[in-house]
Amino acid sequence: MKKIVKKMNEENDKKASFVTHLTELRSRLVKSVIYLFLFFIVCYFFAENIYNFLVAPYAEAVKDDGLNRRMIFTALHETFITYLKVAFFAAMFVASPIILTQIWKFVAPGLYKNEKKALLPYLIATPTLFLLGGMLVYYLIMPLAIKFFLTFETTAQFNNLPIQLEAKVNEYLSLIMRLIFAFGISFQLPVLLSLLARVGFIDSKYLKERRKYVIVIIFAVAALLTPPDPITQIGLGIPLLILYELSILSVKIIEKKKNNA
Repeated sequence: MKKIVKKMNEENDKKASFVTHLTELRSRLVKSVIYLFLFFIVCYFFAENIYNFLVAPYAEAVKDDGLNRRMIFTALHETFITYLKVAFFAAMFVASPIILTQIWKFVAPGLYKNEKKALLPYLIATPTLFLLGGMLVYYLIMPLAIKFFLTFETTAQFNNLPIQLEAKVNEYLSLIMRLIFAFGISFQLPVLLSLLARVGFIDSKYLKERRKYVIVIIFAVAALLTPPDPITQIGLGIPLLILYELSILSVKIIEKKKNNA
């Protein structure tokens, strides 16, 4: 009888613990959504300014060409929807530290001290590498890509109509955000490989032996994630190769720490 009662108490404790975790998870999610919604409202009031910031590489590339440049929209709601997207992307960026903090507060109580110490650098490295990828797009890749695409413009010759770019509001946003996310996510390569090495799935020898295959895969992924032009593809491929080599060094450091422990 005592064994039955003990078993029932253990099951009740497990159920209570599970319900407690679910309640805390719901609380963390609700807080994250509330912060995201509040930042979205604030960012919407500055959506035009944020969009102008994103358009700056295009404006800088065409300012001296002597043409009366403009951006167009072909649907009544296009600019409004574009500003909503801008506000959402900006809100996600601003709220990401809070969301990551909520995730950490939910996960941390179930970790040992050494596990917390091991995971904390990854929480810092993930947004940092994403930001570096976005900065590379904004300050280098986009200006070069825009100038490349503008070379396909033509003037009126032999009674032919000129070919001139009139960028659409929503298409420009889609392009730059696609590149920012492609570069930002791709820049997580060192984080992913370091985590796999820490749990024992890969080692530095494995990464070295498969370097030639990785080079092909990297440029194939770059071709899929970027527009069909060599500048953005090479602009993503070369940094990823550098990050892969840095990942090998990072894995070596992890291996040395494991051997010394």
